[in-house]
Amino acid sequence: MEDVEMKKKTLLSVILAAAMCTSLSACGGSENSDSSGNNSSNQLSVSIWDNNQLPGLRQLMDDFTNETGIAVEIQVVPWDQYWTLLEAGAQGNTLPDVFWMHSTYSQRFMRGGVLLDLTDHIAQSDKIEPSNYYQDILGLYQYDQKTYAIPKDYDTIALWYNKTMFDEANIAYPDETWTWDTFAEAAQKLTNKEKNQYGFASPAAYNQDGYYNMIYSMGGYILNDDKSASGWDAPETISAMNWWYDNLVTTSMPTQQMMGENTTDVLFGSGRSAMTLQGSWMVKAFSENEYIAANADVAVLPKAEDGTRKTVYNGLGWAAAADGKHTEEAWKLLEYLGSEPVQRKQAELGITMSAYMGTSDNWVNCAPQFNLQVYLDMTKDMVIRPYTASTKVWEDYSQQVMVRAYTAEITMEEACKEIAAFMNTQIAEE
Repeated sequence: MEDVEMKKKTLLSVILAAAMCTSLSACGGSENSDSSGNNSSNQLSVSIWDNNQLPGLRQLMDDFTNETGIAVEIQVVPWDQYWTLLEAGAQGNTLPDVFWMHSTYSQRFMRGGVLLDLTDHIAQSDKIEPSNYYQDILGLYQYDQKTYAIPKDYDTIALWYNKTMFDEANIAYPDETWTWDTFAEAAQKLTNKEKNQYGFASPAAYNQDGYYNMIYSMGGYILNDDKSASGWDAPETISAMNWWYDNLVTTSMPTQQMMGENTTDVLFGSGRSAMTLQGSWMVKAFSENEYIAANADVAVLPKAEDGTRKTVYNGLGWAAAADGKHTEEAWKLLEYLGSEPVQRKQAELGITMSAYMGTSDNWVNCAPQFNLQVYLDMTKDMVIRPYTASTKVWEDYSQQVMVRAYTAEITMEEACKEIAAFMNTQIAEE
């Protein structure tokens, strides 16, 4: 027992030290905060970080309460505070009963003895069959042949574009024929720096919803298959990032400083950027933005010259506290949320696409002003977001190095090799 507690304290102190996220990339939603109140002892406490999902999730939780009599209270905590909350809760045995888990942190939490082992519960369940979920998403929440979270959703990346800006420039809208070269040519034509207008915006911190997708489509990779070595120094990765820098960063993007002062969503939502790459988690926010709803649409990602198209995808998991006071009730909620009918309803309500395969078709109707079918179409071209036990450490470092490359402090090749060396050191120490 003492050994487990020591592991928790040591491991989670690392999490706390790295808990600040430099972008919303792969976070599954916005940073908006809303709390539903104080928890009481006779109800389950649930913590999430995306306010956009709150209305739909409340419907699901109300259905659960009506079915089981178990009350549920949801607290929304901004992403940059969320992991600090979980770390403090783990050390003080005050974790929420149920909470979201993310691939960036899952390995550390699983190894730290923080999460409830669901393996036996799943084996005895008539509602949860692991083979029904996207296996890469399920794998994010497995360690040492045990499962620690129920897959909640999955997300893909697509290309958002401003139809009005395209029309004014007499450029055809993006479609499945677009290559990355086509994309770059359009971005350059849509850029007018004197008017503070840019063809594309993607800061150095954006990976899953940025250059990762281009790297994989051009034959590069971030992490090898057995997660033993970085792919940042692979010739294909370096070549892809050189292309990204030469054809986009230096020609069609706002400065790194400008993108630091204004998120890409703000730039896109104000007509200052004609295109952006964004995950399916942002659909609700975009649909509620009057400018985007009136002027924008979405297309599949560009492909490489050889026809390869890739989207880097991720997915959240529903987890429970190992030392929670209501583990039985918590499991009932996890089992409910992971069941086929509820996963289907999650998609129909427009909360997110669901991790249970075959249940997300109706998600495309949640914002009919956009061609959301492209997010589902990207499903056949998915690559799981790279992760190891030290993901947060090496991702933060890579983003810092990439800033130096974006600002021409170092070359892109130097940046790629520096990131690879750091990653390999971190992986060796896991």
